[in-house]
Amino acid sequence: MPTTPVQVEVTFLRMDDPPADPPAALPPGATVVPVPRCTVSFYRYLYDTVGRDYCWWLRRTLPDDRIALILEDPAVSIHVLYLDGEPAGFHELERRWDGTTNLSYFGLMPHTVGKGMGRAFLRHAIDTAWNDRCSLLTVNTCTADHPRALPNYMAAGFRVVRRVREEWPVPDNLGLKLPAGA
Repeated sequence: MPTTPVQVEVTFLRMDDPPADPPAALPPGATVVPVPRCTVSFYRYLYDTVGRDYCWWLRRTLPDDRIALILEDPAVSIHVLYLDGEPAGFHELERRWDGTTNLSYFGLMPHTVGKGMGRAFLRHAIDTAWNDRCSLLTVNTCTADHPRALPNYMAAGFRVVRRVREEWPVPDNLGLKLPAGA
């Protein structure tokens, strides 16, 4: 399968304690719903729609049975942001045996980017993690993500732990928008 090499800088972040400030409220008509038995097709819809513009490619390459195993893992939870009854974003949390929780995926649907929901939705993800036996919260972002991702994580209380340059072999058949310089 032909691929295009994509150069990115990945930033790893952590939060050692829950935020002390009160959370921002979600806008009227917005709610976050946990999806305890997320189907593979719904997950693919969320992942593909949120990640299409940011070169989210890895899980697009996994077969359905591998995605199903991830979704069936009791350590993984999917939470969907709805606005006026339709999906507006999602986040995925992975709880690890050592008390660390990783915010594996976080993002908004294209039609909700720039509408002022990101900060409150991120805080919801953070609070959800800390409310469930979390002793350390981690997340990573990269230069292919939305340009506000890193500043938003830092404003929410995450701190940078390290940065790594990576080259991704993005399959050409996925039809993804590749970051500049790819």
